[in-house]
Parts: sequence; structure tokens; C-alpha cells
Amino acid sequence: SQWEEVSGYDDSMSPIRTYQVCNVREPNQNNWLRTDFIPRKGVLRVYVELKFSVRDCASIPNIPGSCKETFNLFYYESDGDTATESSPLWRETPYVKVDTIAPDESFSLLEAGRINTKVRSFGPISKAGFYLAFQDLGACMSLISVRVFFKKCSTTIANFAVFPETATGAEATSLVIAPGACVSNAQELSVPLKLYCNGDGEWMVPVGSCTCMPGFEPAMADTQCQACTPGSFKYKQGEGSCYPCPPNSRTSSRGTNICLCQNGFYRADSDPPDSACTTAPSPPQNVISTVNETSIALEWEEPLDVGGRDDVIYNVVCKKCLRDQSPCSRCDDNMDMSPRRLGLTQKKVVVRNLQAHTRYSFEIQAVNGVSGKSPGAPRYATVNITTNQAAPSAIPTVHLMKSTSDTLSLSWLPPEKPNGVILDYEIKYYERGQAMSHTVTAQHSSTRVEGLRAATPYVVQVRARTVAGYGHYSIPMDFSTSIHSDPQKSVQDQLPLIVGSASAGLVVIVAIVIMAIVCSRKQHSSSELEYTEKLQQYVSPGVKVYIDPFTYEDPNEAIHEFAKEIDISCVKIEEVIGAGEFGEVCRGRLKQASRREGVVAIKTLKAGYTERQRRDFLGEASIMGQFDHPNVIRLEGVLTRSCPVLIITEFMENGALDSFLRLNDGRFTVTQLVGLLRGIASGMKYLSDMNYVHRDLAARNILVNSNLVCKVSDFGLSRFLDDSSVDPTYTSSLGGKIPIRWTAPEAIAFRKFTSASDVWSYGIVMWEVVSYGERPYWDMSNQDVMTAVEQDYRLPPPMDCPMVLHQLMLECWVKERNLRPKFCQIVSTLDKLLRNAATLKVVTSTYSGQVKEGFLSFETIETWIVCVPFRG
Repeated sequence: SQWEEVSGYDDSMSPIRTYQVCNVREPNQNNWLRTDFIPRKGVLRVYVELKFSVRDCASIPNIPGSCKETFNLFYYESDGDTATESSPLWRETPYVKVDTIAPDESFSLLEAGRINTKVRSFGPISKAGFYLAFQDLGACMSLISVRVFFKKCSTTIANFAVFPETATGAEATSLVIAPGACVSNAQELSVPLKLYCNGDGEWMVPVGSCTCMPGFEPAMADTQCQACTPGSFKYKQGEGSCYPCPPNSRTSSRGTNICLCQNGFYRADSDPPDSACTTAPSPPQNVISTVNETSIALEWEEPLDVGGRDDVIYNVVCKKCLRDQSPCSRCDDNMDMSPRRLGLTQKKVVVRNLQAHTRYSFEIQAVNGVSGKSPGAPRYATVNITTNQAAPSAIPTVHLMKSTSDTLSLSWLPPEKPNGVILDYEIKYYERGQAMSHTVTAQHSSTRVEGLRAATPYVVQVRARTVAGYGHYSIPMDFSTSIHSDPQKSVQDQLPLIVGSASAGLVVIVAIVIMAIVCSRKQHSSSELEYTEKLQQYVSPGVKVYIDPFTYEDPNEAIHEFAKEIDISCVKIEEVIGAGEFGEVCRGRLKQASRREGVVAIKTLKAGYTERQRRDFLGEASIMGQFDHPNVIRLEGVLTRSCPVLIITEFMENGALDSFLRLNDGRFTVTQLVGLLRGIASGMKYLSDMNYVHRDLAARNILVNSNLVCKVSDFGLSRFLDDSSVDPTYTSSLGGKIPIRWTAPEAIAFRKFTSASDVWSYGIVMWEVVSYGERPYWDMSNQDVMTAVEQDYRLPPPMDCPMVLHQLMLECWVKERNLRPKFCQIVSTLDKLLRNAATLKVVTSTYSGQVKEGFLSFETIETWIVCVPFRG
């Protein structure tokens, strides 16, 4: 090579080292100069800046035609520093030509060297590094400097996002995507962060952005997010600044997104985080009552302190105070409160259908959106009122005791609400179809109307009178006198028959007395008790009472008395659908002569059973066979002569209520849910009226048919209530397991099961229905549940639970069992709710737990669990 390294000067006459070549007088020049190995370092495109000078060929005397004023730039890629003096070959291939470099200015002998600057680029390159090579073909030139570089986009911050240093692409027009990351305390918005680096090393417009997190505000020209100082907050992300804490709230730390309420102040769930903290209102003021016989009008004024809110509403609690009872008890459901009892927006209410001459206590509670957050009961104003005298209510019905040709002997029940002392009764009667009527009076609830026509229909009505006047007449009843006959002749004709009958009757009576004496000596006294218990099935005309089948010495006697034996040929088992306590539960078909073939459920007694298991298995059938109600599972019959023993019941297509609700979560309206609850309550009222205690009332023991009718089932834990007791109870001697989550506290502690404990369980069932089958008390242990209930904590309202339903649940969970509502009252309450669906629209998400009579309620599961004092 003819290239020589020499010293020279640049334009500013500073010394420099250059490579020169000037063999212009010799033809066919091919002089190569190569750099050392240059590592690529991940670069895709390389830029080369050349500074050089070229002499004008015309300024050289006697120059041949081979003189050049250009040179060529090449590069060669390699994975290592492997080049030698002879390798690679000094030619265009394997070298890759970049360009032919020509000067913008050349110089003559008399001029100073003029330096040219040229920039060229090449790529893409992929190997570990490369060499640059310069080819001279006959020029007189100096290569002053060679600068190799690449272009990049430097690290930058845009829209609170950091984008790293990024090299340009392989081509000059390439756009390289650089992913971004939010700066500290910033959050990425919806679009992923990216920024484009173009071929000139410049950033294009960014895509996506970040914004400061809650509790942080922009700083340092939107390149940082700094924490809010103590006493200030920022509750949502964005470019906004921090603000001072709203009234009645505080914060003592940095970077806070919400200011905590001070003691005694709260935010409702619907309040935004930047709203002021508020408190529960003070009691209503200036309660005015107006009594009109058995009706009361109550009016009041707004509380002096509304707690800083504008959503104050009112609840009215009615209590009846009897002289012989303390404390006051809940008013019965016959009382009517208009427009409603809970969630009043107007400051007045009218209460009707109260009892006369009775003292009542009314609590007017003021509540607002944060009353449910307060651990204390709502504040209220109390007014005590005694109702006036009023006319009695209507006589319910009139009965005909005896009829002759000219008299009617009548009796009736006193009015349900006498509203004072009954002075007398007025009986109005007239011949059917006649306008003229007659009246007589009676001092007691029976009389005989005389002077009537024989064989004539009469219309009779009765009303009662007090000092306040007459009540309403009973509904018209039709009674007829008998056909006229001669009493003297009738006696003469029948005298022989009377004498003969009397003689025969005397003989029969003597025989019965002798047999009774003999039997009494042979029979044990327990047989008298057993006979007495069986007679209790009809303790009064038309009132049927449950008989415990376990009082029978022979269980077969009970099953034959209460259940129908079905022939095995009438039953066809199709498939197993579940398993019960005693064996499998199957679906099958039952075909009987008097009825069409239908689908039934068949319970089987598992093989290898003991005599006790058989007795218990058939005992459940003996229990079911005594019931006949549309909301109690119906027994079709039993098969005791087959193997296995079978119990046949009606088939319930939708199965157990708890799993059915979980499967249909959120699909029913509130009215439909109340309809389900009304059916369960109706069935339990029927059982309660029969003196029957279920003891295991839960959603899992309620079955649902295809028409969404709920029926009470599973009578394995039930027992008979002694009718002679004022407070009938059952004391368990078996020490069996008790379903803690559904059982009243007195039943857990003392094994005292009553209809009142069934009411407690019904309240839990209500909670299960409204929550669509959630597990009561969630994952708490049974011990924690007992501790919480004993300390007056109650389940919070489920999501979207109407306020009136949760209030009814709380009344079912009153600790004093005598203060819990009866099932007849529950049915009446639910009927009113179904007739007035508007009351179901006030949900506890806004006004939860405001009615608190001696216990606590919480709005959410989290706050409930936090406040329950669990045992370690």
C-alpha cells in the first residue's frame, strides 16, 4: 500500500496526524488503508464522518490521465478481529462498498489544503464488529480524521413516564419502539406506554401516559410525583393537586389518598372520599300527639343537629305497655302505621287499629346516611300515650245451637277487640226476603230468639255495645226454624221406645263399669297416659294437634295410624338423586288406582340397619303423615312390608332452597324473594299451631317445587310441645348435635326448644334467602358464632336487602324469646309487604341497621367482623 502516515496541520494550523497518498504519475493505482476492528455493540446502523483534502489534478504539471480526485469507502463485517495483511483480500468483494467519496473543494500547489467533511452510513449490520477500508485509485489526498458513531434517542421523561436510551433502527427511515415505565408514585393509564425513536435519533410523539397516584401530586415540571404533605390529601389519580382535609377529618402521614374521620364522625358508603365527615342526628324535636279513640297522629320537628347531612329520615317504633308486663313489648301486626313505619321522609305518621284504654310508647328515631356506621343506637324522642274508649269490633261469627219450630238458640264469640267492657249485645233478625226486622238484647254471648214462624229461614246479625256505643254488626247468617209438630203426641208415640232404650242403656252402663274395674287392675298407669296423649289429637273441636310417634310402644302402630301403606307394585324407582341420613333418595313414579301416575321422591333405608334406625326412619314418616298444608312436604305413603323400607313423598323439582338460590344468584325480584319467605312462614305457622317444634329450620331443609313453592321438610330433630305448659319447651336428653348457626341462644345453652326458637331460625333463613344462599356467619367457627351472638352482635343486612326485611330479621333475633314475633305475626307482616311493594324499595345500603332495640347491627361484612370479639 502507498498510504503513508505523516504529520501535518489543520485549518487552524494545529498539528495533526494524517494518512496521505499521492502516486498520481503511475497508472493503475490500487492502494488500500484499513482500520482496526471496531465492535458493533448492538448497533444496527453505523455512521462514518470523514475529513480529508484532495489536490486538484489540474494543478499537477505533466500529470497523466490516470489522476483521480476521489476515493472509495468500504466496510467488512466479522465476528472477531481476524484480519491480516493478506486477508481479507484487498478487493471489493469481500469488502462491501459504501460510497465513492468526492471532495467539495480541492486545492492547488499554491493554496493551503482545504479540508472536506463527508458523512456516510451503512447497515444493517449483524456480526460482532466490522472494519472500515479506504481505496485510492490514483488521487493525491490526505485522510485527516475518521469518526465512527451511531445515532440514538437519549433517555427522556414525558407524561410522567421514563423512556430509556434507544438506538436508531437499521434504516434511516426506521422507527424503533421504546417501552416506557411510569415514574415513582405514578400509574399507567389505559393505553400501554411507548415512544418511537426515528432514524435521526429524535423522539416522536409518545403513545399513552402516566399520571400521579392518589396521594401524590405533580412536581418538577411534571417529571415527578411528590407525596401530599400531612393535613392534605388527593383521593384520585390525575394531575390535580393535593387539597386540605375536609371538615371533621384528619391525616398525619404523607401520601394520603383519604382523610380519616375524627371520632364520632363518619362517611356513608355513597359519600365521595373528598366529602366532609358527618355524624348521626340528634333526636327529633317537639313531638306532638293527637289521640282519636284508637288512632294516634304523631308530628315532630327536625332534629336540632342533623349531623351535617341532608338525608335525615325517621323510623317509628311502637311498643305496647301492659300493667302486668314489663318491659313494654312490640306492637302486634294488626296495628297499622301510615304512610309506613320505617324510612319516613315526612315528619308525621298516623297509627290506627290500636287497643282502647291501652298505654303505648312510641320512639321516633332520627337517622341519616351514617347512622348505620355509628356503634350506638339511633337517638330518638319518646312519647307515651293512652288510647281512649272506642266502640267494639264486629262479632266474628254466629253459631246456631238449637232450632225448634218457633225458637232459635244462638251463640257467638265476643269481639276480638272489645275496646272496653261489653254492656250487652243486640241481636237483629228478620225473615229472609222481608224488609222489617226485629231486635232483642242479651247480657251474655248467647240467647234464644222466640216467637218465630215454623219452617222459616231467618237472617241473624249480632253487635256488641260499650259505653262508646255499638260496634259493627256481624256478617248476615241464615238459620231456619224446624217444622211444626205436636209435642204431646210425639211424647206419647215415643214413650215405649224411651222406656226400652232406658232399660237397655242401664244394662250397658253396668257392664262398662264392671269391665273398667277389671281393666284398671291389670293395666299399668302408663297406659292411661298413652291413651290420654292419643286423645290429644283433637283437644277441641276442629283443632288438630301433633302427636309424638315416639310415645307409642309399638312404632308400627304409629306408622299405620298416620301413614298410608302402598303396594310395592305401584312404585317404580328411576334414579338416585341424593343421599340422606338413613340411605339414598331416589326419583321414581307412583301409580295408584284413584290418581294419575306421578313423579315422587323415594327415601330408602340403607341395608344393615338396626331396629333403632328403622324406628327413627319410620318415625319421620309418622310425623309427616300428620301434616296437611301446601307449605309442608306431603307424605304419599310408606312401604314397610318390602325390603328396603321406603318412604314416598311428593317430588320437589328444584331441590333444596339453599343450593337453588346459589344456582340462581341475583335472578329474582325482591317481591319474589318475599313470596318465598311468606310460604315458609305460612308452613311454620301451621306447624306452630299444631304445637310442633321443628328444631332444624334452615334453607337446606326447605324444598322448592317447579312453581317456586317452598315447603318445610326434614323432621328428624322435631319434638312435641306439652300443651299444658304455659311456656312449652323440649329438653333434649340425647345430647345430639345442634346446628349452631341457626339455633337460638337459649336452645344452645339450655337445650330449650320452643316455637320461639324456631322463629330465631326463621330469621336466619330470611338472611339466607336474601343473600342467595350465603353461609350464615361465613367462615367463623361455631365458638366464635356463639360468642358473637351472646354479646348481642347480629348478622348485617345482605346486599340490596330491604330495610323492612332486615328489621324483621332483627326482631326474630331478639334475645328475650317472649319478645320475638309469632309466626302468625310474621305471615301478616309479609302479606302487608307484598300488598305494599313500595316499602321494599328502601334498602339497607343507605339506611342499614337504624332500628336497634338492645343489639348492634352493621352495614357491611367487614365492619361486622372487625367488631366481633373473637376468642383466641
